[in-house]
Amino acid sequence: MSGCPIRVEVRRKPGCEDVPLPARASAHAAGLDISAAVEQPLTLAPGAIALVPAGFFMALPAGYEAQVRPRSGLALRHGITCVNSPGTIDADYRGEVAVILGNLGPEPFTITRGMRIAQMVVKPVLEVELAVVDRLPDTERGAGGFGHTGA
Repeated sequence: MSGCPIRVEVRRKPGCEDVPLPARASAHAAGLDISAAVEQPLTLAPGAIALVPAGFFMALPAGYEAQVRPRSGLALRHGITCVNSPGTIDADYRGEVAVILGNLGPEPFTITRGMRIAQMVVKPVLEVELAVVDRLPDTERGAGGFGHTGA
């Protein structure tokens, strides 16, 4: 990785010492894989949505967020996705990290303890100041959207 890594403090939930903490699966992976901390196997029926605990808490530095995203292999092979993708974990959140998973596939899918279920990408957050104006600058596109280019 280039640059200096940022420090993100993590604490395991008691009883989750066997659940892997988020980690990169390869040297240049953008995301850290998040594992399931379910007590018992959890089967998601087609169309079902569940909040899956990850077994850890974290403290992001001010000015950063963690985006929770689907794992491409689970999405492609089983239709398992993060329903609110990307989910955002704010720097001031101190509760247990959990992932909202949904099954878009045609078959039930079982989540087991320690299974890699999502990935987390830590990103800087720009501070934004809204300015109320009477008129916005014109552009060639204007208000066109939602497929206005024919795609």
